[in-house]
Amino acid sequence: MSHADRSAGESDSAAPPESLPEPPGETPTNSELGDTVAKLTEDDLEPGQRNRLLGRLIGQVRARGVGDLFKPRAALKWIADAVGDIAPYVPVRDIDTLRRHHPGLDDDRLAERLVRNASRATGGVGAAGGGVAAIEWAATPTLLTAPVLLAAETVTVVAIEIKLIGELHEVYGQPVAGSGAQRALPLVMAWSQQRGVNPMVPGVGIGAVLGTAARKEMRDRLLRRLGRNLTTLGPFLTGAAVASYLNRRATKSLGDQVIDDLRKRQRKIIEGESR
Repeated sequence: MSHADRSAGESDSAAPPESLPEPPGETPTNSELGDTVAKLTEDDLEPGQRNRLLGRLIGQVRARGVGDLFKPRAALKWIADAVGDIAPYVPVRDIDTLRRHHPGLDDDRLAERLVRNASRATGGVGAAGGGVAAIEWAATPTLLTAPVLLAAETVTVVAIEIKLIGELHEVYGQPVAGSGAQRALPLVMAWSQQRGVNPMVPGVGIGAVLGTAARKEMRDRLLRRLGRNLTTLGPFLTGAAVASYLNRRATKSLGDQVIDDLRKRQRKIIEGESR
């Protein structure tokens, strides 16, 4: 078993952070927020590392403005904007890097490994978030940090899944071209649709204005994800266990859907080339 797989397997039993993070003195930039989230998407994190990074992210979310997170509609907009801000910073490994990290696997086995590791990573985030929530239940009756925790966990899980989608495209010979900013919009839209990237979507930056239908689709998907992450707030450590399970299941379902979509496209490409 590799170090990455061993760490991923241990993440669900991560102990809660010892204390809640204090917000930084200045509002973090998109690159600072993106750097924290990018580190959280790595599949070889030790449980303690994931806890510390999630704590840092919670502090950064606080510093970016907490007020809107107490209103459901405004919270969804805030999270959607945050996903757009960090999407260009989500690291997507190319096929050569993936094969170096996971030698000896064919395409399907490599794809399954990526889905497994991403599922364990989102499960680890749920477990760590549940640990923070347990401290809040025990120590802070008002639960004032609950919206911040939900926002941080949701953004992190979405980032891990966006990375998974991008890397599955690499495995099946359909890489999403362009820089991080150019790949961001197609990958975010693919995440919203729970399928492979639409080849008709132009490679433009995430700053491009999404159409009304696409924006609604993204917010609807975020609403479902946010609702699932509410389990994090269960009393004591029950929230950690349930959130971990639901995150893992949802990420695996997403990965399986994207793999099925990419396999169908791959067959069409092969059939077209053989004619």
